Amino acid sequence: MTILVVGATGNTGRQIVQKLQQAGQTEITLLVRSRDKVQQTFGATTDLEIFEGDILKKDSLAPALSGIKTVFCATGTRSGFGNNGAQQVDYEGTINLIDQARQAGVEHFILVSSLCVSRILHPLNLFGGVLYWKKKAEEHLIRSGLSFTIVRPGGLRDGAGGMEIVMSPADTLFEGTIDRSDVARVCVEAFQTTDAQDKIVEIVSGPGQSQAPLAPLFKQLPVARVRVAV
Repeated sequence: MTILVVGATGNTGRQIVQKLQQAGQTEITLLVRSRDKVQQTFGATTDLEIFEGDILKKDSLAPALSGIKTVFCATGTRSGFGNNGAQQVDYEGTINLIDQARQAGVEHFILVSSLCVSRILHPLNLFGGVLYWKKKAEEHLIRSGLSFTIVRPGGLRDGAGGMEIVMSPADTLFEGTIDRSDVARVCVEAFQTTDAQDKIVEIVSGPGQSQAPLAPLFKQLPVARVRVAV
């Protein structure tokens, strides 16, 4: 198995798995905390490779990462606070996964982050500092030496997708919404082209519908630079 999806039973992660399958990818592994949740999400007869683990427990990650070339990370706090709060899940857990991926020889790490992570006074930071911790995790990924794509979607919706994608460089989009299905599409197309590597991708929905390939949009984005000391 060469693809690992982490957070696959969440709303966005599930869509990533489905988009990968629609694209003909068969070598997909899931890292989950509960096999039962996988069966609830994908059905009891799923042939997906499943590893149980927890990004907050570094030692549990290595088996799932063995032989993996691409990681999709779509994890995120649900509570904002407590043992599974923003600092633990969006920062510490993501760092554990990045570090273990580097040791395992992963070639491409695709991280689902969020619009407005650079705005410290954003209202979402009242939710356990979620944007602050996502930004810190992004910085760690950029410094890690892994090839990466950081996808920063606007406000997430549960629509059918298929909308035009507005794509912009880091810290240039500050409002807008997007269907989770279209976020998944961006992640999967980032996996399919080298033009998305080492870039930060901000995305929201445009006014119309479009299934035009996204590679030209990835190509026009600048390569992300490290802005903090190593």
